[in-house]
Amino acid sequence: MTSFQKRALALLVGSQLLIMLGIGLIIPVEPYIKDDMGLTATDMGIMAALFAAVQFLASPIIGRLSDKFARVPLIAIGLLLFSISEGLFALGIGHALWHLNVARALGGLAAALSIPSITALASDMTTSSNRAKVIGWLSAAFSGGIILGPGVGGVLANIDHKLPFFGSAILGAVAFLIFIIFMPNEDYLRSRQIETKTDQTKNKEKHFWSLSLFMLLIMILVSSFGLAAFENMFSLYFHDVRGFNLNEIAIFLIVNGFLSLIFQVAFFEKLVQYIGELMIIRLSFLFGFLSIIWILFAQHKWEVFVATLIVFVGFDILRPAITTLLSHISDSQQGFINGLNMSLTSIGNIFGPVLGGVLLDLNSNLPYTFVAIILALATLLTLTIKFKNNQY
Repeated sequence: MTSFQKRALALLVGSQLLIMLGIGLIIPVEPYIKDDMGLTATDMGIMAALFAAVQFLASPIIGRLSDKFARVPLIAIGLLLFSISEGLFALGIGHALWHLNVARALGGLAAALSIPSITALASDMTTSSNRAKVIGWLSAAFSGGIILGPGVGGVLANIDHKLPFFGSAILGAVAFLIFIIFMPNEDYLRSRQIETKTDQTKNKEKHFWSLSLFMLLIMILVSSFGLAAFENMFSLYFHDVRGFNLNEIAIFLIVNGFLSLIFQVAFFEKLVQYIGELMIIRLSFLFGFLSIIWILFAQHKWEVFVATLIVFVGFDILRPAITTLLSHISDSQQGFINGLNMSLTSIGNIFGPVLGGVLLDLNSNLPYTFVAIILALATLLTLTIKFKNNQY
């Protein structure tokens, strides 16, 4: 990569990290906001769903716009809107629920503007030989923000419940200024990829929609339900069902975050080179299914700890594998593809946690049984996806 591309990649990774950090900030503060404002669990659920719902509706549209016009302005607008939404949320704490809901909806729009366009621009700058490495870095930023966000939010919230969001708003504004000042010219970044396009790639554009692509999108939709349910229910399952205390859960999160970052940054590219994205996806689902079965029948805490680590690490390399595989399908429609990916994932983020909570209220093992069935179905779906070697 050229020095301009490396600088652009650093800005994209930093922007993605900041956005995901802001999304994670609210998690540890939610109980305090709920108590301070006298809200119900349903109120908090609707607030969270609004973010994902706006992201679901807007991502494909914005992705298509980024393909047709430009990606850098959309990312910049997303960063600015992110800063505004965090500031509005801070101002709304202690006042009105509708104020918080508007702020979270704006946050969902900010994520829809930024995240698909960031991934699409990164794909524009890369070739098949180095794309997995770049997607791995972006995925590490995605996961790192989710991991660091709750920790930072918890520390700042002990000082003042509004402080995490005011701090995030300031960081967002600074990131916006840095981005618009130092981001290289987009036409130059994209021209490297356009100039090297081969006749084979041009032919591929004519066959964008295929059965394999359709099945891959269905697989993303199906798996997002299971993944969202698992990720949102694991702390309740650990504490209420398996008897883990807060310190043990914190240790798990630290170990999981450390392992996930290592796999995404150090091993993901090598795995793609040796076995390919589709096999990574298939094995992630398969080992996730087997590990959840292990959890359901485990007798000791260490078994639950290890098996859950396997599931989470599998999830964390599953996301970049899907993104990388999708990026090979069409060079001219990266924004639309990543918008679809984000939109379908948002559906899981809307309904997965709700369904997981309902199942947990009915029976302690039902959420994980449901996830096991979903992962088994997703594994079978991967067997229907076949890409010819020359397709990408």
